[in-house]
Amino acid sequence: MKKWITLFLAAIFAATPAMAEKTIKWKLAMTWPSTLTPLASPPAKLAQMVSDMTDGNFIIKVDGKEKHKAALGILDMVKGGQYEMGHSASYYWKGKNITTTIFTTVPFGMTAAEQAAWLYYGGGMELMQELYDTFDVYAFPGGNTGVQMGGWFRKEITSLDDLNGLKMRIPGLAGEVFARLGVNVTNIPAGELYTSLDRGTIDALEWVGPGMDIRMGFHKIAPYYYTGWHEPASDMQFLINKRQFDRLPKSYQAALKVAIKAVSADMYAENYADSATAWAKMKEEYPDIKVKSFPPEVLAKMKEETDNVLNAYAEQDPFFKKVLTSQRQFMDKARAWTTISEFYYLQTSAEVRK
Repeated sequence: MKKWITLFLAAIFAATPAMAEKTIKWKLAMTWPSTLTPLASPPAKLAQMVSDMTDGNFIIKVDGKEKHKAALGILDMVKGGQYEMGHSASYYWKGKNITTTIFTTVPFGMTAAEQAAWLYYGGGMELMQELYDTFDVYAFPGGNTGVQMGGWFRKEITSLDDLNGLKMRIPGLAGEVFARLGVNVTNIPAGELYTSLDRGTIDALEWVGPGMDIRMGFHKIAPYYYTGWHEPASDMQFLINKRQFDRLPKSYQAALKVAIKAVSADMYAENYADSATAWAKMKEEYPDIKVKSFPPEVLAKMKEETDNVLNAYAEQDPFFKKVLTSQRQFMDKARAWTTISEFYYLQTSAEVRK
């Protein structure tokens, strides 16, 4: 018997390297077109990293929305197994579960650094997975845009009255806030935004930041560029079908997790670099662009209505309240440090550079 057990264990260990090296092919669906970098960058870089770390034996084929034609169907496709992985933004699943929205961003919420700290070291990842367990998928941070600009406006906003009746494209919780301020909020496909703004179908729109905005050409027709408040840090998500992930060899699981974390951090850096370069070009080619911040009375009302929206959802949904409370408590602690570090450094250095 002892000899048989020895031979059996030897056979298992002998088979292990072969199992670890077996070829596995996955597909990943993105909400974005393949050309829309840096949003489309993490999946492409992920596929390359995973292939490199497994000697080409773990292959991930990335499909942009131009391929699968279901930009907002990523969660359903991953859950259903049509795709093993997806890359999108959690707030697109608002209609399925309102709590998904605040794993992407919250108006007047955390910065990118604060959000990453909350996710990885403040319990955010555990709460996000608790939510996505209901969809039978694993969820991981998928890259952050950092603070997004408040949008391009054809006319200057000088008071709350200027918002009343304004036609604007802006999604998510910010859209609900603006609607409470009298804005006619609409959602228009990306390919129609420039034409809609140019023809006056809409008066303003929010996109991302200079790095991506410059390709859309909004700065050519809307001279007022407002600073952000609604998406201080917008985190994307990688979604993975649970059953498929659990079937992977442990070494492949580890490679996938390492690659996800690496490309997520890289996206923030890429987007920051793109925006810095694009903003310099915009200012040079279109010197009449006017960077504005919303007037204090407008910002105060935005903050008031943001709290009203969030608190209303918290009253209706215990899990929403649990996540929101976690975010608020962490932000209170983190913001004290952000203020005496990043914020005061920027203030001090600005004075020196004058």
